[in-house]
Amino acid sequence: MTNIQILNPDTLGKPLGQYSQLTRVKASEFLFIAGQVGADKDGKAPPDFDAQCGLVFANIGAALASQGASFANLVEFTTYLVHAQDIAKFMTYRTREFPKLFKGAAYPPNTLLIIDRLVREDFLIEVSAVAAL
Repeated sequence: MTNIQILNPDTLGKPLGQYSQLTRVKASEFLFIAGQVGADKDGKAPPDFDAQCGLVFANIGAALASQGASFANLVEFTTYLVHAQDIAKFMTYRTREFPKLFKGAAYPPNTLLIIDRLVREDFLIEVSAVAAL
């Protein structure tokens, strides 16, 4: 039986966005989801950042659902952005969409990195994730 606790210990600072400092997990299996980019299953990517965010999290949701899981099973993710100026856009996206994905504001830990580029130049964001089953 999976037991997932999303935690923010008093000994650590308040998260700077919609994420938590720790996840404590008791699980029988883990699911490691490769970085998902802002493209549909045919590889088409919209040019705007917000639409790519939507596809990234739709792809993660599809990966989770393929294994009988949901965003409630997500215990950690890593976000890669190509442009530092997209940080504010990502924070806006998370503020709007994460309450729909993560019930009770139980946001998993997230590491956010700015990188030079992704596998294709038109990709603006990639997110990899770990889920507990």
